[in-house]
Amino acid sequence: MSMIIALGADHGGYPLKEIIKKFLEKEGYQTIDCGTDSTEAVDYPVFAAKVARKVAAGDARFGVIVDGAGIGSSMAANKIAGVRAALCYDLSSANNAREHNDANVLTLGSGLIGSSLAQQIVKKFITTECTEERHLKRVSMINDLQTTKENNMETILKDQELGSLSDADILKIAERVGQIVQASAGNVSPQTQATPHHDHKDTDMVCRCGVCAEKQPDTYRKFMDFGVERLGVHDATGAASVPEDVARCIDHTLLKPDATEDDIRKLCAEADEFQFATVCISPSYVPLAAKELAHSKVKVCTVVGFPSGAHHPTIKAMETRRAIRDGAEEIDMVINIGALKSGNDELVYRDIRMVVEACEDGGAISKVIIEAALLTDDEKVRACTLAKKARADFVKTSTGFGPHGATAADVALMARTVANTGIGVKAAGGIRSFEDAQDMIKAGATRIGASAGIAIVKKARSITMSS
Repeated sequence: MSMIIALGADHGGYPLKEIIKKFLEKEGYQTIDCGTDSTEAVDYPVFAAKVARKVAAGDARFGVIVDGAGIGSSMAANKIAGVRAALCYDLSSANNAREHNDANVLTLGSGLIGSSLAQQIVKKFITTECTEERHLKRVSMINDLQTTKENNMETILKDQELGSLSDADILKIAERVGQIVQASAGNVSPQTQATPHHDHKDTDMVCRCGVCAEKQPDTYRKFMDFGVERLGVHDATGAASVPEDVARCIDHTLLKPDATEDDIRKLCAEADEFQFATVCISPSYVPLAAKELAHSKVKVCTVVGFPSGAHHPTIKAMETRRAIRDGAEEIDMVINIGALKSGNDELVYRDIRMVVEACEDGGAISKVIIEAALLTDDEKVRACTLAKKARADFVKTSTGFGPHGATAADVALMARTVANTGIGVKAAGGIRSFEDAQDMIKAGATRIGASAGIAIVKKARSITMSS
């Protein structure tokens, strides 16, 4: 029988719970839905307790609970004996919760993460095992705390009325509580005693220990064969091992204002031949590109608020929804650059969030163009932080119409800002060679936007063949 997972949510977490439920069932898992069943206001402790009791009773292997922030549900679930609930907000915390703490209930904040990252966190949580002896020892100590608490209270209160405790009884209770607190405080964090294994380092996407990525480049291809479209490679380890696969992270781009229908048809044919990730074209050409690529794996990407970003947020959202209806599966939106430079972060956030919501509703990928060439480093960080808060899927360097395009330094800064969040980094503008693309990937880019995609891939393939 497949693994059983109990699900629960309050009204704020209900939509995300439903998405997770469909995802798990599609993956072949059985689910127990403990409610709620609508967005009508309810109390999260009720549903957190229902899920926790299913796990504690052995009716489900794991539990997943969703509320607005995930904090309250974690607190409520941990009141149930036998439950080790953990709030996770990225892949690293999900991995640690299982590998180090053998957590059996996952709580998520629907206001903190998007549906795509939530599904990745759930998959990481339920597929990671706690096997190291030192971690299992500490998990046992956690479990003993619950047993100790119950036994001590039973001993202290047995055959006594609370109102008739003597001074000696009170002193005894105080001493015992002090012992429990000291024992708890003496536990050492698993992270502080972790023993390194050769050159092993865990990233949020791929294990790179000098074997998986560097010495076994086919690992990348296996991920892609399973349907993974993007792999985040930290410090570029292993990136040079698979040059022939560069095409899969390129958006084949044509955004010239004088581009004709024949130009778009040619672009689509090239993208299909070389198996680029997408074609990136102006909104008016989305229906044509969608038709040309109807039987291809290549997706249609378009731009919103392009190229100035000064459009009203409502107009950007409307433009996004129309593009998705026309066949776009990815949206590259330009932020309100002037608002950011004016310090109006609230407007910039709302601007991004309205487009992201439209993408979420339409099942499209959202990318946020910050036009890095016009920003200071502080402004670049603020822009990426706002995109992260708005739950975008990517941050992107440039429109290609600014003072200059992508630089490795900008990509590295952006990658650091969104690290461990599941957000990708797209480098675009001025990338004209395979060497340029490699520089961007080494800096942390997970997607390349380039009009010179064919030249890049041909060079990559020649390197592969010669090696």
